[in-house]
Amino acid sequence: MFRTAELDQKLPKSEYKQIVPILRQELLDLQMELRSAARTPVIIVFAGVDGAGKGATVHVLNEWMDVRWIINRAYRKPSDEERERPEFWRFWRDLPPKGQVGLYLSSWYSRPVLDRANAIISGPEFDERLDRIIAYENALAVDGALILKFWMHLSQKAQKKRLKSLERDPLLSWQVTEKDWEHWRLYDRFIEAAERTIIRTNTGNAPWSIVEGVDPGYRSATVGTGIRDAIRKRLNDLQRADALKTVNNTRGQETTAPTDQNVPETDDVGSTISLPQATVLSQLDLSQKLNKSDYKVELKKCQAQLSSLHRRAFEKGVSTIIVFEGPDAAGKGGAIRRIISALDPHIYQVLPFAAPTDEERAQHYLWRFWRRLSRAGHTTVFDRSWYGRVLVERVEGFATEKEWRRAYAEINDFEEQLIEHSIVLMKYWIHIDKDEQLRRFKEREQTPHKSWKLTDEDWRNREKWEGYEMAAHDMVQYTSTHVAPWVLVEGNNKQFSRIKVMKTLCEKLEGSLSE
Repeated sequence: MFRTAELDQKLPKSEYKQIVPILRQELLDLQMELRSAARTPVIIVFAGVDGAGKGATVHVLNEWMDVRWIINRAYRKPSDEERERPEFWRFWRDLPPKGQVGLYLSSWYSRPVLDRANAIISGPEFDERLDRIIAYENALAVDGALILKFWMHLSQKAQKKRLKSLERDPLLSWQVTEKDWEHWRLYDRFIEAAERTIIRTNTGNAPWSIVEGVDPGYRSATVGTGIRDAIRKRLNDLQRADALKTVNNTRGQETTAPTDQNVPETDDVGSTISLPQATVLSQLDLSQKLNKSDYKVELKKCQAQLSSLHRRAFEKGVSTIIVFEGPDAAGKGGAIRRIISALDPHIYQVLPFAAPTDEERAQHYLWRFWRRLSRAGHTTVFDRSWYGRVLVERVEGFATEKEWRRAYAEINDFEEQLIEHSIVLMKYWIHIDKDEQLRRFKEREQTPHKSWKLTDEDWRNREKWEGYEMAAHDMVQYTSTHVAPWVLVEGNNKQFSRIKVMKTLCEKLEGSLSE
C-alpha cells in the first residue's frame, strides 16, 4: 500500500516558490467563502509515521490560512478529566463549528494504531475500535462536515535518516524522544496496523490521502492543493444543490396535479383504507394509582435509598445519567424534583434543553449533549435530550426524514459509548392521555405560581398529539435496546408515576453498584 509513497518525490524550490503565493490566495479565498456559507465544518486529520512532517505541515497551513478561523488540536495521554468521560468526549468537545477548519494531530486514530502495533489489543478488538471511528466520522459527514485525512509516510530507512537529522540539530533535537525510536523499532507492526486502518476507514465520507513526507515542499504543496480542491468541490456542490432546489420549488408551484403523496390509499370499492394506529403508549394502563398516604411512605423510603446509592456511586466514581421525555405537563419536572431532593447538590446537575442556540446549530446535534457530560461519580438529569431530533424536530419538520431516520443509529451508538464507560443510563418516558393533559393545562391557567409553565407552544404541540405519539412509538421501537431500555411510566396519577421512577432508578443503581 505504501510503495507509492516511497518514490522519493520532490518539488524543486523554484516551482515551490511559484506555486505557494497562488495556493495561499486560493486557500484564503475559499476560507472566506466557507465562513460566509457557514454550512460546512472542515475536519482535517493528520496521521502517519513519526518524522514524516505532520506537525510541520500544520504549521505551514496556519501560515497560509487565516488562523482566526482555524482550530488546532493535538491529543496525547488523556487527562484525569478526560479519563472520567467516554473516550470520544474530547473529540466531540473540540469539533470546529460550521464555516471553520479544524486541524487534528494525534487524533482518534493514534491510540488504536499504537495499541495494535504494541500488541496491547487483538485484531478483533482493533476492528471494533475502527468501527467506532467509522460511525463517528459518518455521523459528522452526513451532517455536512467535510472530512479530509492525510497519512504522512516515510520508509523505515527515510524515517531513521529524518530522526538522526533532527537529533543533530541543536534547535530541533528536542522533537526526538525515546518513544520515537521505540516506534521506529516497531515500524513493520506499525505499518501493518496502518494498512488495516486505511483499508477499513477509507470511506467515501472520509477518504484517506497518502502523502510522501521526504521533501517538505512536495509534502506541503500536495496537502495544500488537496485541501483546496476538496473545499472548492464542496462549495460548488452546495451551490448546485441550492440552484436545483430553487428550480424544483419553482416547478412545484407551477403544477397543480396531485403527487402520489396526496393520493389516499383505497380498497377495491374506492373507500379510504384506515390502518390501525395502536402504539406502545396506547397500551399503557394509565388508570394505575397510588393513594397519598401510601405515596408519602414510599417516597421517604425511596429517597433514603437513593441518597445512600448516590453517595456510594460517587465514592466508586460511577456516573449516572437520567433522561426525561414525555408530553407537556406529563410530570417530568415533579419527578425530577423528587429525585434531586435526595441528592448531594455538589455532585448533580439538571440540564433543561430547548431549541438549540446559534452556537449549537453550528455543530452536529449531538455536540451540545456530549459536551455537557459530567465527571466520574456525578449525576446528570436531562430534562429533554438528544431525542429531540426524533421527536420535536421530526414532528415540526425541523429535521428532514433522512436526518431523523439516521438519528436512531447515531443515538444508539452514543448511548453504547456511555454504557461502555460504565455510566448508569436511565431513560424515562412519562405518559399521560390527552384528557389528563387538558385538565392539567386548565389547572395551570388558574394557578398563579404555575401559569408561567403554560405557553402557546404547549397548545400548538397538543394539536399534533397523534404525530408526537407515533414519533414516540418509533423512538421506543428503535432505541429501546438491551443495554439502554426505555422505562415507560404511566403518568395520569402523579403519585404512582413518581414512585415508579424512584423505584426503577434505585433498582438500576443497586444492580450497577453490585456488579
